[in-house]
Amino acid sequence: MTTTLGRPVGEQTVPAHEKPPVTRLTLGRTAAELVLGSVLAVVLSLVLQVAANHIGTDPGTYVPSALVNLASAVLLTVLFVLLATSWAARWPSWLRVGGAMAALTAFATLLLAIPLQASRFFFGGSHTDNTFRLQYMERMTSSSSLADMNYHGLAPYYPGGWFWLGGRFANLIGWDGWAAYKPYSILWVALAAVVAFVLWSLVVRRRLAVLASVATIIAGCFSVAIDEPYAWPTSAWLPPIAVLAWTVFRRGGRVPAWPVALIGLYLGFAAITYTLHVAFGIFVVVVLAVVAGVLAVRNGEGAGAVVKRLLLRLVGIGVITLVLALITWGPFVLAGGLGKPNVAAHFLPESSAFLPMPFEPTSVFGVLCLIGLVWLLVRARREPVAFVLLSVAVLVYAWFALSTLALLVHTTLLAFRFIATLDTVFAVAGVFGAVEALRHLPKLVGRARPVLLAGGVLGLVGAVSLAQASVNATDSLVQQAESDYYADGYNAKGEHDISQDGAWTGQLISTVDQLSGRPRTGNIVLSAYDKLLSFAPYWGFQQTTPHYANPLANYPERNDQIRHWAAASDSADLLNRLATNPVTAPNVFVLRKDNGKLDMPVASDSFPQASPVHVDEVAFDPALFDSPKFTQRDVGPFTVIVLR
Repeated sequence: MTTTLGRPVGEQTVPAHEKPPVTRLTLGRTAAELVLGSVLAVVLSLVLQVAANHIGTDPGTYVPSALVNLASAVLLTVLFVLLATSWAARWPSWLRVGGAMAALTAFATLLLAIPLQASRFFFGGSHTDNTFRLQYMERMTSSSSLADMNYHGLAPYYPGGWFWLGGRFANLIGWDGWAAYKPYSILWVALAAVVAFVLWSLVVRRRLAVLASVATIIAGCFSVAIDEPYAWPTSAWLPPIAVLAWTVFRRGGRVPAWPVALIGLYLGFAAITYTLHVAFGIFVVVVLAVVAGVLAVRNGEGAGAVVKRLLLRLVGIGVITLVLALITWGPFVLAGGLGKPNVAAHFLPESSAFLPMPFEPTSVFGVLCLIGLVWLLVRARREPVAFVLLSVAVLVYAWFALSTLALLVHTTLLAFRFIATLDTVFAVAGVFGAVEALRHLPKLVGRARPVLLAGGVLGLVGAVSLAQASVNATDSLVQQAESDYYADGYNAKGEHDISQDGAWTGQLISTVDQLSGRPRTGNIVLSAYDKLLSFAPYWGFQQTTPHYANPLANYPERNDQIRHWAAASDSADLLNRLATNPVTAPNVFVLRKDNGKLDMPVASDSFPQASPVHVDEVAFDPALFDSPKFTQRDVGPFTVIVLR
């Protein structure tokens, strides 16, 4: 019988002439654990977040670090003691599973919530990519309809499934979208850990599923992948889903429909949350199916029967994936978006230029990954789990190679986004390798108890060390969250530095609202302050950068229109140009005052530069707005102009 980590895959009592089940859990048990575990994760995570927010420590101290390190050490110690002893074996199974889910939820939540206890922002504050993430949350909070984050009347391009749910969460608790983003993000990291535990429980023993989930949490924090909370779940879930897919494809004869459906649900969820992951997920699933087919034919099965069997299973997965994908992608495709120029992949950071090698022997995480690499190479021929994890790792490196080759056609495959996937695979493999070594070592030494005790203590020390390192890895993002300004113009430190644009956010929003007299979703804003739309659900005439712009918006043409308005001869000419604009023109301008001019930054793609955005300042003559049809007011370094 094929074994997994030294134990039979099914490890269930079945007659000798019957095959073990495809999964270690039944459909009913899996569904119940996914649903009830998700509810537990959400509720417990929110409770712990409320508790963490009441710590009340001001920014700039090591108190949060001390608290989170102590909390992590206590949780990990309890988990390791229970896993290493027979105490928990006497408990009912529901209590063991529920306890594991609660511990994983607490571990994932506290690693994030305690360091962020002083700020209302998530990691990274409102900077860089968080600017558009907060904007998307504001958009989905303002309406229950899927819509583009920025452009009025366009079918959304970036999948909005995660943000749509975030909008409903914000509505439920009565918060603005930007403020709800932090608790919503943290609870999704906790939820991802619990779901990963259930998925791993389908293919390995419970204790290994717990350890794999702990390793997954640590890898997500260590690689800072959790700063994309809508992308992290599909990264965390890919390894166990890939193992499940391999089991399904390798099984001859009939297989239950629900594991096939579960794989399709995973890919469909990726399609409505993070496009890159559904592309890579399909890549992994198809490659595993092809390899399984080749092995089946080599073992003597007829090629026709094998192809038919695998195609039926792939079609089942594909149909479910497609149906879910159409929820967010259908309107964009019907609007002709696939034929539009797209520069979303025009980004080549330093991390994409080098093959990721997380095997540094100078760090505990590097040693863990190195153990994982050795275990994968040694056990891949006999252990299905090792073979699949090694395959996923190889496919990540293949994706890096393809991304580099894509430079020949002036684009990339954004390979750096899969560094977290690689870290997770090697970290989980490292745990499996360490556990297997610990099983075999007593036989070589001849003394079981001291070896097992030493191995358990060493594992606990390593886990605590990794947890502390993961806290350090996010330190700069925490500092950013504490320094950035909220919608009221103050930050977590209570600062209100008027030399900073963020200090004027609240006054800008109130000024736009007062001068326009329209609901916020009734305004289309051309703003020189890129974060303004992160805090109020105004529509934007132009996205801050072309890489996050909807291809349907025709980004370069809109830049040309802005330059065309600035070149108007007088206010009457400007009003005429705005009225005859090919698309709906802005009715609010937020421009920056600069030496008697009103400036508007206009960005363009400069790929393959390391910073792939080139910015020009388009200057408007203030006289262009000298008309009774405009009303205006100065707000700090900005002038707010509203078309009546």
